[in-house]
Amino acid sequence: MSFPTDRPATWFVTGTSRGLGLELVKQLIERGDNVAATTRSTERLRSALGDGIDTSRLLPLAVDLRDDESVAQAVHQTVERFGGLDVVVNNAGYGFLAAVEETTDRDVRAMLDVQVVGVWNMLRAAVPVLRRQNSGHIVNVSSILGLTAVPGWALYCAGKFALEGLSEALAAEVASFGVKVTIVEPGYFRTDFLTKDSLALPAATTDAYPAIREMTSNHLSLQGNQLGDPVKGAAAIIGQVVSGAGPLRQLLGSDAHSYATAKVDALRANLDATTQTAAATDFRTA
Repeated sequence: MSFPTDRPATWFVTGTSRGLGLELVKQLIERGDNVAATTRSTERLRSALGDGIDTSRLLPLAVDLRDDESVAQAVHQTVERFGGLDVVVNNAGYGFLAAVEETTDRDVRAMLDVQVVGVWNMLRAAVPVLRRQNSGHIVNVSSILGLTAVPGWALYCAGKFALEGLSEALAAEVASFGVKVTIVEPGYFRTDFLTKDSLALPAATTDAYPAIREMTSNHLSLQGNQLGDPVKGAAAIIGQVVSGAGPLRQLLGSDAHSYATAKVDALRANLDATTQTAAATDFRTA
């Protein structure tokens, strides 16, 4: 078991001022665990938590995840404050809904700086701590759109697909050190992910993609009616970490499971269709 049972655990959670990240912080504090919580605004985090929560075990950190020195300093502060580190939750991120040709170079770099570079900075700072103590758990919050792609979400999918590949390789690398990795793949959760605070849109669009414009309108209208309950989602993530059990991928939501099943079925059909032709490019054996 990589999760401590004889003392409060220390969690480091990114992206905590809203959504699943905020709910994780609330539940972890209620558990009596130590929480280092990164956000772009510590005041916004404190305000979101309200006055009724004991924050004596909370370390709010204003961190730029794109800056490796800022991240390394935050991890150092966490270890100094709480005496160690047990769980890292890479949760920070945002959505982007546009056609590929409407997505600018700046859009691409901004997204990947958070979804990929930011996670990598976090891992470079945290993995040595976990590796040296031969225990720990890394939770990378992906999305069902890290497993399957749909029109309009290309940039977001690109970041989450990259996170999935990174996480698979990481899990194999750190397993011998007693460090576990979980990839969380949520469906649509009733957070503010589909508001304009969290969902970025292109600066300019063309009239060539009416279906994507309709999708954008439908997604903004979906806010408040998503299937997933963030309270249950956060509890499920915590439960899997505490138990130390569960597969590499943790799907959250029946919608996520349906999307994943469809992707597996499509991939299986693709494999079956290429069974006879795949070996045609091999060297002939003697």
